[in-house]
Amino acid sequence: MLRRSGFVLILLVLAMILNRSVQAGETRNVLLICVDDLKPSFGAYGDKWVVSPNLDRLASMGMTFEKAYCNQAVCAPSRNHLLVGQRSTTLGIYDLGTNFRRSVPDAVTLPQHFKNHGYHVTGAGKIFHIGHGNVGDERSWSEPFQKESVVEYVLPESRHGAEMTKEEALFSNKPAKGLARGAAWEIAEVADDQYADGRTARYGAKQIADYAKCGKPFFLALGFAKPHLPFCAPKKYWDLYDPAKLPLSTMTAFPEGAPRYADKGLIEIDQYTPVPNRKPFTEELQRELLHGYYASLSYMDAQLGLVLDALKETGLDEKTVVVLWGDHGYHLGDHGMWTKHTNYEQANRIPLLISAPGVAQAGTRSVSVVETVDIYPTLCELAGLPVDENQTLEGTSLVPLLKDPKLDLEDHAYHAYPRGERMGRAIRTSRYRMVEWKPIGASDDQAEYELYDYQEDPGEAMNLASKQPEVLESLKKILASHPEPKRPVR
Repeated sequence: MLRRSGFVLILLVLAMILNRSVQAGETRNVLLICVDDLKPSFGAYGDKWVVSPNLDRLASMGMTFEKAYCNQAVCAPSRNHLLVGQRSTTLGIYDLGTNFRRSVPDAVTLPQHFKNHGYHVTGAGKIFHIGHGNVGDERSWSEPFQKESVVEYVLPESRHGAEMTKEEALFSNKPAKGLARGAAWEIAEVADDQYADGRTARYGAKQIADYAKCGKPFFLALGFAKPHLPFCAPKKYWDLYDPAKLPLSTMTAFPEGAPRYADKGLIEIDQYTPVPNRKPFTEELQRELLHGYYASLSYMDAQLGLVLDALKETGLDEKTVVVLWGDHGYHLGDHGMWTKHTNYEQANRIPLLISAPGVAQAGTRSVSVVETVDIYPTLCELAGLPVDENQTLEGTSLVPLLKDPKLDLEDHAYHAYPRGERMGRAIRTSRYRMVEWKPIGASDDQAEYELYDYQEDPGEAMNLASKQPEVLESLKKILASHPEPKRPVR
């Protein structure tokens, strides 16, 4: 009788444990925060002079990934990788204007997958790319997505040039193809919610308060636009920095021995006043741009704080997985380059912070190489959701890393960026990066290569492809394990 009672007791305990784990899976919410043009240059990544208390707070809550990489260093494709779980070279989408459903009409996006499993899914700001055919994707959300702007001014004088006609552009220093969008920066004495990120944060805080009342499991996606150009932020964030003390890049030369077409020129930044359409920039202009970038970063950081405070105040912080992801890195004068659109380290290394209560210990760090496509399967596993058998995901769940920071989960990241008729495909290991350049479908004898050793040459001063053939061949073998890139979807 005692044995039977003991056996029944064990069964009851096991049932309680199982029930708790099921309940935990059902109530583990997700807060996905996407930040535009945010490079890993703030306190948690070693740049202690940057005013980033809330980014650093989030890092202290979970894991900081030191070697995270995007799969293409430009907004729309990178967001496709996150939300669809597939790379550009699989989708055949490398531009801003092609909607991902032209390539994969029946794709189940990350938020859509959570919606299909009973989550209430909402979002605001820049999640899918804004404009150019990638606005919101209705089937991904439980209610209408809250759109916001990226290029936004509050001062009339900042808009000068934004409405420039093609005829006017012919007589300006701006190319007609990329008409001026107005001022490159704006300093205004206004409240935070006069800009899009302030409104996005307040929407997010309200949604969190509402979820706390109703108890629904939720997936909330918030897309912050800053520090994307133009660098517009309330004056108090500009006042946090002395531009004379901001560190300028010390590696301004193009990599020795690299093909000249790998240089991006001045795509994007020269569409703003007063940036000229030629290099090099004056030191004064460089400091103005750096000042704008970090003022915008600190403004965004304050909005993040408002959302994290809402989680804490409602008690949902212990039941919510928080992921903060930057869509790509950013050049700030290194190699003489600005913004993104390259296959170099500064454009492809991204910030990735994950707080997963009960899984990841607070304040941990991982040096394993990871990539954007890993986030989709990671969130599925953390929420206990099965991956759709009909959905092809190219990433690997990072949950083992969250549990054990010492693991080395993957041996490389893969990314790509086209330049004219050539496709540049890259393999990034913990030490090296190789870039193969050739037209899609061309034979290997038409390829050119770049190779960089980040242990000996962290600034990418020299292309070593001709100097280290053994390393080059080993990385070619890794690249050969990836499918050939798909031609662009038209």
